[in-house]
Amino acid sequence: MPDPRIKEVAKILVEYSNEVKMGDKVIIDAPYEAAPLVKEIYRLCIQKGAYPRVNMGVQGLTKVYYDHASKEQLEHFPELALQEAKYGDAFFSIGAPSNTRELTNIDPKKLALRSKITNPISEEVLKKRWVLFYYPNNAQAQEADMSLEEFEDFVYSATMQNWEKVSKEEDKLKSILDNGKEVKIIGKNTDIKFSIEGREAVKGDGKNNMPCGEVFIAPQEKSTQGEIEFSFPAIRAGREVDGIMLKFKEGKVVEASAKKGESYLKECLEIDTGAKYLGEFGIGFNPNIQKFVKNILFDEKILGSIHLALGRAYKEGGGINESALHWDMIKDLREEGKILIDGKVIQENGKFLI
Repeated sequence: MPDPRIKEVAKILVEYSNEVKMGDKVIIDAPYEAAPLVKEIYRLCIQKGAYPRVNMGVQGLTKVYYDHASKEQLEHFPELALQEAKYGDAFFSIGAPSNTRELTNIDPKKLALRSKITNPISEEVLKKRWVLFYYPNNAQAQEADMSLEEFEDFVYSATMQNWEKVSKEEDKLKSILDNGKEVKIIGKNTDIKFSIEGREAVKGDGKNNMPCGEVFIAPQEKSTQGEIEFSFPAIRAGREVDGIMLKFKEGKVVEASAKKGESYLKECLEIDTGAKYLGEFGIGFNPNIQKFVKNILFDEKILGSIHLALGRAYKEGGGINESALHWDMIKDLREEGKILIDGKVIQENGKFLI
């Protein structure tokens, strides 16, 4: 018998996140392992009078592609995928990787090239209603050092919340960031500042990521000064980089080191000019996410943490940094750390003072 929580999650994704209504053209992308959730999303869309289409993926094809694709194939633009992006009104992207390290040994330059080629498709989807969710499975549970049952409890607890209430609770933090000029973060081996003047904060309240719970803003591109040591491994395409230390001057990374994966970190910083600049500063806001599970969808929402993303800025709040890279890195402030806006402490040791 399917877990009854799957129905509740599907209802949140369909009715709250994507607000599916009669006549909507709906695209559902998912691997077969997520079939129980896909069926529920599909059923709800049909009942609402929408027109859902399911693209069911085969695990391992991405690895086959990057192992064997020629430069011409990597540079080939998938016109059909763009037409589907233009056709759809609402998009569901459901992850359930059977191997979270599948792309570990793929050349990051290949990934960056493909990302640049397919960027117009991503930009088209971003104009629409869309939501990303990870269906809990054994591979993700293993990464999180949990049993499958423990990981399911974690995912559903983080997801099954009153998101209208969460959205209202984020209003005060958004207002502080909207009206702020300078952010300063102090913590273990960390003293960094940057300008957010003229930028608008965005609430992560479950409309695009689920679970969510963050408020983020794009720093002024050439304003970042100082250094920061990140608390957790930063994972990208299955590659784990730990003990990251970055030093910024006039917005740009001028020194970068890591205890593990340093060469990969430096490779990613050379992807393009924008990769060395910040595209995002986010503050975690989900009280039901307390544990690092090696999946950025969850980890960047840890209450008492902040994250900085190198590379591409989201355009909603006025950010202009362009890059094939968008790599979130997390700093835990729960034991030692402060967030200051214009000299006023708004969070200390993971607790908000607003």
